[in-house]
Amino acid sequence: MRIAVTGSSGLIGTALVRSLREDGHQVVRLVRRPPRAEDEVEWDPQRQWVDTAGLTGCEAVVHLAGAGVGDRRWTDAYKKEIRDSRVLGTAAIAEAIASLDAPPRVLVSGSAVGFYGDTGERAVDESAPPGHGFLPDLCQEWEEAAAAAQEAGVRTVFARTGLVISAEGGAWGRLFPLFKLGLGGRMGSGRQYWSFIALRDHVAALRHVLDTPELTGPVNFTAPNPVTNREITAAMGRVLRRPTLLTVPAPALRIALGEMSGDVLGSVRAIPRRLLDSGFSFACPHVDEAIKAALT
Repeated sequence: MRIAVTGSSGLIGTALVRSLREDGHQVVRLVRRPPRAEDEVEWDPQRQWVDTAGLTGCEAVVHLAGAGVGDRRWTDAYKKEIRDSRVLGTAAIAEAIASLDAPPRVLVSGSAVGFYGDTGERAVDESAPPGHGFLPDLCQEWEEAAAAAQEAGVRTVFARTGLVISAEGGAWGRLFPLFKLGLGGRMGSGRQYWSFIALRDHVAALRHVLDTPELTGPVNFTAPNPVTNREITAAMGRVLRRPTLLTVPAPALRIALGEMSGDVLGSVRAIPRRLLDSGFSFACPHVDEAIKAALT
């Protein structure tokens, strides 16, 4: 297959491109600068422009680009940057796809389990309604921005991603060094659920979605056994053989992180119902396995 990927230099995109190429697929990488290689195609999400000639012949598009939600404190300016990078970028990709004489068969567009808001101890699957707040509102707009592709008859999947366990980057990439030094500990009460997924499972799930025609709409990209922050802290200690006695109190997190602390202290217990029902098999369904996989 010829597959276009945005966000190909990010944590998930890098692993996905490697996986696809190892299996002989031709990957086109969308970049926000003039192309420097034959496999690159230019696009500008802010201007909502894509060099559509580079998408010709693509059977699938995987859209992963967007400013990192946890990269910086949520000032009004950065929240706008997060929103614009996702909503405008998705609209640009969807409209470019819709304009092609022969559009790709499938668009897999990034989203997040932040769609559900704080679910407490309640488990939610893809049928659950959106929550309230910045992230749920963002995720709704983000997914709605793909409307042009859907209206053009392109099978569109929204990959609602949880916390990706990897030592190579992302939120977990910042946790590993702390825990290795014995400075890791629970955050707040530790009772909040963190819906995680191993990086290798995320890539495998993307490949599964591309190859499964009956999957459309939202799909939770999370392991089937979400656990609390307290349980994750204990698992990190077990796997890394380090003490985990420290605690970051909720008030300290609110001071340090501002509005973003609500995402860290909030609870999302998401279940990957649609992946499981479609026959996907997780290599790392439990958190200890996912942590060990990230270290190999």
